[in-house]
Amino acid sequence: MTAGSKSPSPESFTIHPQVRIGHVHLKVANLERALHFYRGVLGFQVMQYFGDSAAFLSAGGYHHHLALNTWESLGGSPPPPDATGLYHTAILYPDRAQLALALHRVLQANIPLEGAADHGVSQSIYLRDPDDNGVELYCDKPRDQWPRAADGQLAMYTRPLDLALLLREAAPHLSTGPLDL
Repeated sequence: MTAGSKSPSPESFTIHPQVRIGHVHLKVANLERALHFYRGVLGFQVMQYFGDSAAFLSAGGYHHHLALNTWESLGGSPPPPDATGLYHTAILYPDRAQLALALHRVLQANIPLEGAADHGVSQSIYLRDPDDNGVELYCDKPRDQWPRAADGQLAMYTRPLDLALLLREAAPHLSTGPLDL
């Protein structure tokens, strides 16, 4: 964070209840730092702490979609880039407006983006959590808009996503704050 920037309040935002990611369990180096990102920026709710070494988080009150622990990783470092492991966790938002709100919160927290793409079937924003795990925030396009080849098979692609246009969709849902990239 830069000097003078405001950190989002963990209590002031709750992720949209239709967001779904199944269940991902991540090893983290610092539980509070990870909670600042997943709870404070993205808005997941803490459902339960397991001592001071793990937390179970949810969108919409489910027992957990995301678990964070330091059982084997307290103070550890991320795996090297040439190692196997998790590429990214993809968090599905119900629509572009909710994705735009997530983008706004990420930018307000001064978290750098690694990329943004229109894949034909979905629109995605890519970033890293504090433990260097890849995170994709995305929303699907309606199925009738998915690109198809002549034989009817999906024809996904990767094209630039206009973040300024996406960010403008957050404006009606915000009470204050600039929406500049």
